[in-house]
Amino acid sequence: MQPPVAPTTGRPYNPVVTLNGWSLPWRMNDGVKEFHIVAEPVVREIAPGMKANLWGYNGSSPGPTIEAVEGDRVRLFVTNKLPEETSIHWHGILLPSGMDGVTGLSQPPIKPGKTFVYEFVLQRSGTFMYHPHADEMTQMAMGMMGMFIVHPKDPRQYKVDRDFVFLLNAYDIDPGSFTPKVNTMLDFNLWTINSRAFPGVDPLVARTGDRVRIRIGNLTMTNHPIHMHGPHFEVVGTDGGWVPKGARWPEVTTDVAVGQMRAIEFDALAGDWALHCHKSHHTMNAMGHQVPTFIGVDQRGIADKVRALIPDYMVMGEKGMAEMGEMEMPIPDNTLPMMTGTGPFGAIGMGGMFTVVKVRDDVQPGVYKDPGWYKHPAQTVAYEYTGELAAPARVSAPKADSQTLQVRKPGATSSGHEGH
Repeated sequence: MQPPVAPTTGRPYNPVVTLNGWSLPWRMNDGVKEFHIVAEPVVREIAPGMKANLWGYNGSSPGPTIEAVEGDRVRLFVTNKLPEETSIHWHGILLPSGMDGVTGLSQPPIKPGKTFVYEFVLQRSGTFMYHPHADEMTQMAMGMMGMFIVHPKDPRQYKVDRDFVFLLNAYDIDPGSFTPKVNTMLDFNLWTINSRAFPGVDPLVARTGDRVRIRIGNLTMTNHPIHMHGPHFEVVGTDGGWVPKGARWPEVTTDVAVGQMRAIEFDALAGDWALHCHKSHHTMNAMGHQVPTFIGVDQRGIADKVRALIPDYMVMGEKGMAEMGEMEMPIPDNTLPMMTGTGPFGAIGMGGMFTVVKVRDDVQPGVYKDPGWYKHPAQTVAYEYTGELAAPARVSAPKADSQTLQVRKPGATSSGHEGH
């Protein structure tokens, strides 16, 4: 559940919506806002049909979003229920060095079964993250991360109608298995939004005309050009803070580098609009990096021979890979199809870092449930043309110029005469 807009204690703020997630409850103790974070093994459903053994916080991966207000003094109790030591680094937040959470540098490690306390004053509003700085390669590859939102003192400042937040993360989980391979450097096979892959990612629902903000954090091992169809947006925030209005820039794609966050805003326009990473392999699941290309290869003869050994063998890739989003292919248990998801017009053929921004005229304020698929107004859907078409214009390959094929002698001028 999200905290109330005007809490009975603490400063008021406009809460965010964590995609496929939640915000961590807090209590006031003598003027200090207290949170309790538990680092522990968790089971996360990546999408229907697949679960993963991860590490996270308070039963989820990513961990719950922490929300507080500029000027708050926060006290964060961190209990370690992992089998190894850990810590938490408050990514991007200004604080005393001893609260920065780097094991061995700014604090001792939090041993299994122990609880540490972090306490500091939030000096500025913005979008931040939290993650371990102890055996970071393993712990982040296992899903330990979360978002930390610091709201402005004045809830009217930077106010929007819908404020979404999520992290980009990636896993390397072999088909049929449950636990990520933590030594993978680049060849990940599951690209996720808040540890969910499409079609398991919730839509972002808004009302036509709403001012919408989406805050995106990236704790994967590569950058992600996040592209939104439909409304153009402005980049309004970075990991360094808010972008002044006069310095904001328009985009339809914003690149979120490793360790960065971006906040974008737009005026909602009715429709179903795709939101996804524009690296095409990041909108697929269960990627195989050694799969050969069979485009244009006639496999009819070999397919019969292979089926004699492997009865379930299916020919694929001969005409491209779109058929994989439509076939019912046998796959190992606890494995997602490479391309999946069905829309009102058939297979969407997407997975991974993909979801839909759903904007409707009739969404009731405060009741932002999934409205289903968009009902397009008459004559606004692309359709098949069955009439006669004139021959399309084509560019012919240029003919070779015989003069350009002549080999000049050394010292010859452009006219072909010997130079002096």
